[in-house]
Amino acid sequence: MLKENSMAPDFELPNENGELVKLSSFRGQKVVVYFYPKDDTPGCTKEACSFRDAKPIFDDLNAVVIGISRDGGTSHQGFIAKHGLNFTLLSDEDHKVMEEYGAWGEKMLYGKVSIGVIRSTFIIDEEGKILKTYYKVNTAIHGQAVSNYLRGLKA
Repeated sequence: MLKENSMAPDFELPNENGELVKLSSFRGQKVVVYFYPKDDTPGCTKEACSFRDAKPIFDDLNAVVIGISRDGGTSHQGFIAKHGLNFTLLSDEDHKVMEEYGAWGEKMLYGKVSIGVIRSTFIIDEEGKILKTYYKVNTAIHGQAVSNYLRGLKA
């Protein structure tokens, strides 16, 4: 797992339209990178919609939100359209970036151990340093919790 105050590993992944997006291209802005298991599933939809609803706050704070899952561009396009998502979704189909961020591994789901995406979020500062990590989230209010942290409120 990555630690707060360490440099965020740079990455380049395709977005929902197949265009490559590089983390370092956002230098000068705060970046919220969140890893989630699957488009259009109940928990992932709640989490994405919480980020969608908090977007005006992120905009005011000069912060961008990027969601990353193993889903491909077509799936991301449908997820964005269905829920009116207003931020970029990236595809990490081979989970290499997830592994770098500690967002891939063994997890417990419904009493069973499996290997997969570990829901996690990283707030990265303007220079690329990790300000805050979240490895356990309340999907329904996570966007608000992250925006509160960025505003200096209780997170």
